[in-house]
Amino acid sequence: MEIKGTIVEDTYAEAFDGLFARMIVTAKNSKLLKKAVYDATALPCTVFGEAEGGVEAFLSPQETPDGRIGAIIQLWVAYTKNAKDKLTRELGKRIRQGILVVPTTRVFDAPMGEKKDEVSMMEIVGHCGDGHEWTEERFGRTLINVPLMMGEFLIDGKITAQKGVAGGNIWLFCESEEDALNAAEKCVLATDKVPGAIAPFDICSAGSKVETNFPEIGPTTNHPFCPTLKGKIADFKVPEGIVSIPEIVIDGTSLDAVRDAMKACVDAAAGMDGVRMISAGNFGGKLGRHHIYLKDLI
Repeated sequence: MEIKGTIVEDTYAEAFDGLFARMIVTAKNSKLLKKAVYDATALPCTVFGEAEGGVEAFLSPQETPDGRIGAIIQLWVAYTKNAKDKLTRELGKRIRQGILVVPTTRVFDAPMGEKKDEVSMMEIVGHCGDGHEWTEERFGRTLINVPLMMGEFLIDGKITAQKGVAGGNIWLFCESEEDALNAAEKCVLATDKVPGAIAPFDICSAGSKVETNFPEIGPTTNHPFCPTLKGKIADFKVPEGIVSIPEIVIDGTSLDAVRDAMKACVDAAAGMDGVRMISAGNFGGKLGRHHIYLKDLI
């Protein structure tokens, strides 16, 4: 298959179910806002039993509950029988250490998708007030007010836990590192425009696989697709002339959101200089039940 002269491989991305929280964070100015949302969603690491997250969109004052600038963030864990417990732990840790400590910030629930449960914020965030916190009605919501040395921190009393789809992806087979960075950046920007979708790793340089010789550190590099291993391994799969293969990982509030973001990436990268082929990663059906075929996106 081809689009705009770029080959699109007849393959699929393998995605899996996840549990996530979607929140609006607001602050007094853009510096404080970016500090909070980037700190709270940093270091995606679902493979270690923790979480991955990202910024879905930045918002104008007209789009937030309190009339200040804001951003929508998502925080994800794998959908397992103890997923709510993991999400609760990660929400508490990342809100307390990534958002509450940043001056003037507030957190509002922003569900969009299939609701599964709710997570109470009093035990895991509210009690940062050491018993001096209280609840109040403001902005049409029931909020917890945590007293701080610089004023107050406000957060919705409950955050919705929702079921979504994680792990969609696009691979770009590129002729140079510069071509790879340019094309991958366009894909990330395209993903940012899809409601409900995030690219938690931004431009991902690593790639990974299920099988590993070192399970204690989680997934290791997808070695058959590492250009620098040419002539060193028997199962080398990088086409001649390809020197860089960035991956865009996509999580979304629904399967449609992931599909739409993948399509946006294909459309963005196709025809760009140095992008010889667009593909996707999968694990032969071993990881996730959602198979998103590239041929259905063009």
